[in-house]
Amino acid sequence: MNKIIKIAVDAMGGDGSPKKIIDGICHHFRNNKNSFYQIFGDKDKILPHIKERLPNSSFEIFHTMDIVKGTDSPLEGAKRGRNTSMWLAIQSVKEKKSDVVISAGNTGALLVISKINLKMIEDIDKPALSALWPNKKGMSVVLDLGANIECSPKNLIDFSIMGSSLFKSLYPEASAKVALLNIGSEELKGNEIIKDTYKKLSKRDNHDFEFKGYIEGNQLMNGDVNVIVADGFTGNIALKTAEGTASFITSELKKAMTDNFIGKISSLLNISNLKKFKARLDPRLYNGAIFVGLDSPVIKSHGGTDYIGFSNSLSVCTRVVSGDLIKKIRDNINE
Repeated sequence: MNKIIKIAVDAMGGDGSPKKIIDGICHHFRNNKNSFYQIFGDKDKILPHIKERLPNSSFEIFHTMDIVKGTDSPLEGAKRGRNTSMWLAIQSVKEKKSDVVISAGNTGALLVISKINLKMIEDIDKPALSALWPNKKGMSVVLDLGANIECSPKNLIDFSIMGSSLFKSLYPEASAKVALLNIGSEELKGNEIIKDTYKKLSKRDNHDFEFKGYIEGNQLMNGDVNVIVADGFTGNIALKTAEGTASFITSELKKAMTDNFIGKISSLLNISNLKKFKARLDPRLYNGAIFVGLDSPVIKSHGGTDYIGFSNSLSVCTRVVSGDLIKKIRDNINE
């Protein structure tokens, strides 16, 4: 029998909560019967959406009316107190009552409250925000996406270890191939921090991954590497650029296919290929960023996603727990 995975859910974060959150939970449970949801939020708002949709044995509601607002600064969110749905959900994983915590709420507040409540994994200085990106050959893990604007070579080496551990926990049959995001592929390009990191990773005996050197922005989707490492400033710009480009391509393609009669006929003839193309760029499929470096897994769902996207981020929760992410990071850091 599969182990029951306990997921602490902040039900009040993000657009359309708690309905979207509960809809996502119900959708996720269909294919994940070994999941148990500890749901934190306003019971009176949650119950109407969950009644008769989930067996009572699969969830428990922890009532609180206090929430972290999306407009709060990270510090304001933390100052709202220990009775907010976000804080209580994180506290649940801190006390080992849950295996993983997820929120679609305020990203900055989630990071700050997580760092207040959870310890860092030994020998790691900073947590990183990571996410999954599609490439030509499958998927890549990319980090850091904004948690740390400035990073030292040690931080970037830690990110390489954590990113490869995350990739292996999600894709245990694949080999992790790490590259540093840089302005060129030549060894002498980049600032002193990234060049120093390159030298140290090149000399390091990397048991947990293969170091592939530098990667440029126009190679991110090639699939030759599957763990891409950057400081939070560079990684966040790359993320927003990729999201904007994907949105532009899909909107322009839709416009071209519906603007005139020829376009409409063409779209009908190619409807199967268009559906595949749209699905490949659907951001809901890749929803679920992960804070790595803390001693418990913390998952951030995009606040604007729908219930399908939230369900997919719940799948990230179950996969990182099943894949022993924290143990993998500890083992690889110690090596």
